[in-house]
Amino acid sequence: MSTTTVIVLCAAVVALLVLWFWRHQRALVKRAAIMQEAIRNHDLTFQLPTRHMFSGERALQETLNQLGEHIREQVNLGEVESWEKLTRVLTHEIMNATAPIASISQSMLHHPAVQGTDLEEGINAIHNTVVHLNSFVDGYRKYSALQKPLPKMVNLGEIVGDVSQLFSEVTWKNNLTSDIIIKTDPNLLRQILINLIKNAIEAGARTIGVDCERGNEGKVLLSVSNDGALIPAEARSSIFIPFFTTKRKGNGIGLSLSRRLLTLQGGMMSLLDHPRAGFHTTFLLEFPA
Repeated sequence: MSTTTVIVLCAAVVALLVLWFWRHQRALVKRAAIMQEAIRNHDLTFQLPTRHMFSGERALQETLNQLGEHIREQVNLGEVESWEKLTRVLTHEIMNATAPIASISQSMLHHPAVQGTDLEEGINAIHNTVVHLNSFVDGYRKYSALQKPLPKMVNLGEIVGDVSQLFSEVTWKNNLTSDIIIKTDPNLLRQILINLIKNAIEAGARTIGVDCERGNEGKVLLSVSNDGALIPAEARSSIFIPFFTTKRKGNGIGLSLSRRLLTLQGGMMSLLDHPRAGFHTTFLLEFPA
């Protein structure tokens, strides 16, 4: 082989290496842009592939994939704690403000100058409204004073089976196997599932779907779906806020407390942007490994 041929072959190899390196760097830049766009849109669940990467790049990408998930967990945990503190302050202030109103209106209703007059009806309406508000706030305060979770190893399928027996009016599509074991407080988990199913039935659901899969770091992901009325787009970001509700007779407690119950055990609850096939709404319950 002549010297010229060797030089040409070497030049071709170098050119191919340069071209491959340039395309590889472009791919990394594209990955960075995708992650930046996801973060800008508050989507921290991105999972970019790691194939065709060097070991160091693969390790970095896997770390970034996990980091997005950890950031989302911390953000959700911070939201839960913030709303919990705000709700505690608000309920305290509401009780302080309404207690004297209830007492004074009650006294006025028994005053001879009020009884039998046009004022009685108005004062009675004020009194009943305040009593109802006090009862609601006090009920929320007692309900939110949750017991400390007592997690233990439980069979997820058995708990879902217990809850399904309470709601025979809907059709259950339970795809859980009998070997799914998680660590959680079984009583609190039953309460969470009951809240979800009651909300679904109130939204007109006729079918409940339950599926399970493994997530990152060995997490157990339980999806609870229903075919009830769609949650309005403008309300999706607010459904876990205490007292927020889209129902005329709702109190806005169930979902916020359910999320808190899971958070206390190292888990998380979220509403999926894209529900499972065949359903209108899917909630995702995450349990630590």
